[in-house]
Amino acid sequence: MPIVEGKAAPAFTLKDQDGNKVALKDFKGKNVVVYFYPKDDTPGCTKEACGFRDYWDEINKSGTVILGVSPDEGESHQKFINKYDLPFTLLSDPKRSMMEKYEAYGEKNMYGKITMGVIRSSVLIGKDGKVIKHWKRVAKAADHPEKVLQVLQSM
Repeated sequence: MPIVEGKAAPAFTLKDQDGNKVALKDFKGKNVVVYFYPKDDTPGCTKEACGFRDYWDEINKSGTVILGVSPDEGESHQKFINKYDLPFTLLSDPKRSMMEKYEAYGEKNMYGKITMGVIRSSVLIGKDGKVIKHWKRVAKAADHPEKVLQVLQSM
């Protein structure tokens, strides 16, 4: 089932960096940005995470929660959070089941070679649980957090 703006976002429950279960329904009444990234502490993923960190105050003031999702386990997430002082939750999806629901895992073109992997993408979910915006493929990780903030500020 594809992600469609204006339709309900697929439900999910994943473990966070501390091993606690986190579900989409936990954030009812808040906007949620779910961003998918390939791996903790790699160059592009670090730039994107630090961008969300740098805009955290403005994002937080808009009543929006940030959730980063990668296949990495909790211990890796904890190190990533501590190293870069990330103020938001990171979720583990080692089986990539949520990523598949959110169209964030599939064929990618890496330097002309087709591979399977995590597709850097984001979904903005509204307070009502419906998808407001779907960034299907984020081309520039470093620029993406600012684009998300611009959409939040325009709401």
